[in-house]
Amino acid sequence: MNIKKRWISLVLALALLLTGCEKFSIPTNANTAFRNFTFDLFQQEVASNTINLHYSLQEPEKYGITNPPITLGSFDVNVQSALASVENWSVALQKFPYQSLSRENQLTYDILVQYFATLSKDISFYLYEEPLSPLTGIHAQLPVLLAEYQFSKKSDVETYLSLLETVPDYFSSLIRFEQQKAASNLFMSHDAAETVIQQCNDFISMGDQNYLLSTFEDRISSVPKLSTKEKQQYIAENKNAIDTHVIPSYKNLASALTSLKQANTIAQGLCYFPDGTEYYTHLVLRETGSTRSISELKLLIQSQITKDLFDAQQLLSENPSLTEETISSSDTPEHILETLEEKITTTFPDAASVDVQVKYVPKALQEHLSPAFYLIPAIDHYKENTIYINQLYAFDNLYLFTTLAHEGYPGHLYQTTYFSSTNPDPIRSLISCAGYVEGWATYAEMCSYSISSLSKPYASLLQKNNSFILGLYASADIGIHYDGWNLEETISFFESYGIQDETTVTEIFQHIASDPANYLTYYVGYLEMLELKKEAMQKHGAAFSQKDFHQKVLEIGPAPFDIIRKYLD
Repeated sequence: MNIKKRWISLVLALALLLTGCEKFSIPTNANTAFRNFTFDLFQQEVASNTINLHYSLQEPEKYGITNPPITLGSFDVNVQSALASVENWSVALQKFPYQSLSRENQLTYDILVQYFATLSKDISFYLYEEPLSPLTGIHAQLPVLLAEYQFSKKSDVETYLSLLETVPDYFSSLIRFEQQKAASNLFMSHDAAETVIQQCNDFISMGDQNYLLSTFEDRISSVPKLSTKEKQQYIAENKNAIDTHVIPSYKNLASALTSLKQANTIAQGLCYFPDGTEYYTHLVLRETGSTRSISELKLLIQSQITKDLFDAQQLLSENPSLTEETISSSDTPEHILETLEEKITTTFPDAASVDVQVKYVPKALQEHLSPAFYLIPAIDHYKENTIYINQLYAFDNLYLFTTLAHEGYPGHLYQTTYFSSTNPDPIRSLISCAGYVEGWATYAEMCSYSISSLSKPYASLLQKNNSFILGLYASADIGIHYDGWNLEETISFFESYGIQDETTVTEIFQHIASDPANYLTYYVGYLEMLELKKEAMQKHGAAFSQKDFHQKVLEIGPAPFDIIRKYLD
């Protein structure tokens, strides 16, 4: 899992679009003008809310950002005004003479063209967005983002405390948004609402054991030049803010969802909503970065599932005595990362020189976080990196190894810092390309089996099994949201592949129904990486080099796959 630590929602992204673009004119140097244009875009987006700004820049004043408003944003949006603003930005972009731009600026230009087109579609479908999904919803993200909000100076503490005061207004706009969804017959399922309500109540019931209290005391202890009296005062202010602003906001949200939860009583796919099939098609394009049609994606996914099954059967027939193996249990996470960084050098370019710390999720947060995640650093301090491990989960040795490959080398940490070391246009760090990012990390995880200490046949068998399972989830995602599978049809699909546990499949169904396209982000992104590699191998033949291929993909950086394909060529 890659935690960008940017507070992202559709409506917040619109903040950058609410100003005009008339001031942009093209001087003689088109490249300079283009960079001025993208830098202005970057400034507005990164400062659109305080969470984004804090996690994106350690020193915003060096980027010309001073005294930004303290805000979480809002879910209130004027669709027509937002669409007009996107059009204004698109028109301003088109003023630049494309052929006069450098290759790097042409790449950014191409990405922005697709970004604005996608954003226009997002706005048209804004009520279809679900900011309260049980797995990745705002109600679950916000406490974690606040608990990880680090203080390096006194002003950070004061900004944080002021930010807590904005939570009621933010949640009020979120409630109005959910009410609009219900009025338009687009509300989440009853089961999903029940889960979110329970999550809210669990947070409320923590009382004085709330981790926003304990983590605040830990974080404030390291702030320089704070007297004991000031620290005690801030601790008191934090508790008061949690009690008077944050907890009441969660109570209001739980109450509002309780009154709305009958609006949609059955967990079902997006295709059952008005224009839901069109929205899902757009969502898949946005999240995966793949321009393939849903029909083409079905074929691509099924082809890989079939290949994985065939390869696994071939491995077993060629190695009839293949038995279960384990890898060393003595390796620490730090040593595993060092081993991975060293072993990938034969097929991946040298990693950027950075520092990485392995930390363990505080006990108070363990139930609310994934097994492991990479915390993407601020873009102006990309050499300071952190990977968190959640000890609530029982990691076997291989799972820890492949997880650290996904999060570390050659996964998220490696890809992020390699690209950052090329000094890209700052706007590139803010344009989400989840299919590339998660696709690369999944590809990296699959590659890691071959460099583990397991025998090659057994490592290959486990890799095929991992890919196969992800393929089933991806197929079910399309089946549920595009083809309209109900629970019984989903159970039947998994049974056809030998998965008989109905309780497990029911949980999978509910997860996929409440978080559409999530599995596709990982799996389709992974398959697109494989397709790029196949095409490069066919083009270059015996001259193909994995290291060169990986280097080119890394240097292009996060982008939709048709753009990556263009610049690889």
